[in-house]
Amino acid sequence: MEDTPTREAVVPRLRGRFGREYTYVESCPSTQRLLAPDAPEGAVAVADEQTEGRGRLGRRWEAAAGTSVLCSVQLRPAVDAAQFPGLTVVGAEACAEAIRTVTGLEPTLKHPNDVLVGGRKVAGILGEAGEGRVVLGTGINVNVAADELPVDVRIPATSLLAETGGPVDRIELLVELLAALERRYDSWLATK
Repeated sequence: MEDTPTREAVVPRLRGRFGREYTYVESCPSTQRLLAPDAPEGAVAVADEQTEGRGRLGRRWEAAAGTSVLCSVQLRPAVDAAQFPGLTVVGAEACAEAIRTVTGLEPTLKHPNDVLVGGRKVAGILGEAGEGRVVLGTGINVNVAADELPVDVRIPATSLLAETGGPVDRIELLVELLAALERRYDSWLATK
């Protein structure tokens, strides 16, 4: 299955405004660093591999090339900065919704930023705020073989491949993630 999330593969499938400005790189330290401070809301940065991915509290998020959905989205919410941490939960809910839609699995959330399947971590969300923006990063273990999952971790890890028994289309999952995030973000803004 060819599912490299290049601009040419993803943008024509988008259903909303998120991702219209789309940056794809084969490898980078972290997609969080690919979005310029002046990038517009909804700009997306995607990598096929991260070499220095981060999670909450300085933890590492490692992903081998071609196995995961690794992306960051630029948000510019016109709300008090004290509200920004709520966007991590919005991102986690959107991630769980996208996984449910694409795979039929029933993910749960471990507040504030972990997405679990069967009690094992399949995805993490990292929101970084500054300069009137929030860069919301998402890492999803998609087609990671069970024997390649990290073992020295606080929460046991899993992948969609391990849980479903078959490969999952990363492009389809990314498109669903961006659509779910846009809907949930707009709903969140409407309550502020």
